Amino acid sequence: MTGSHRRAMLANLVTSLLEHGQIKTTTTKAKALKIWTDRLVALAKRGDLHSRRLVATTVRNKVVLRKLFDEIVPKLEGNSGGSCRIIHLGHRLGDGASVSLVRLLTYTEEKKEKKKTKAKKTAKKKAPEAKASKKKEEAPETETEERADEERSEEKE
Repeated sequence: MTGSHRRAMLANLVTSLLEHGQIKTTTTKAKALKIWTDRLVALAKRGDLHSRRLVATTVRNKVVLRKLFDEIVPKLEGNSGGSCRIIHLGHRLGDGASVSLVRLLTYTEEKKEKKKTKAKKTAKKKAPEAKASKKKEEAPETETEERADEERSEEKE
């Protein structure tokens, strides 16, 4: 692999990581990606125009660049280093390559918050649904079922 291809691949991996919060890749690429991501986050923490332009040479997607400076960096402001984590997943079936999950530290916090709010929402929704399901069991759903119920009641009389 040539140097230019390696730089382009790592730039694309960094962009995908910043956009999605986590990506799955080989362990060798993950280790190189961690170095690049930490360097770009350190530059973004400076927050000046020059650092924004330096980061923009690697992250060419404007939406992701804005997300890095506006959302990700403020959450990582207290950290002195290490903006992402590598989790070893095992080996790939096809070629046996070692596969890892690279995850931003902010990713886990976002998912926990979403799970908590979803749990609260589903608990609120379940209570009215339980009442509605009892009513549905008592009442027939269609006209044909109503007719069948009427016929059964007439036969019993």
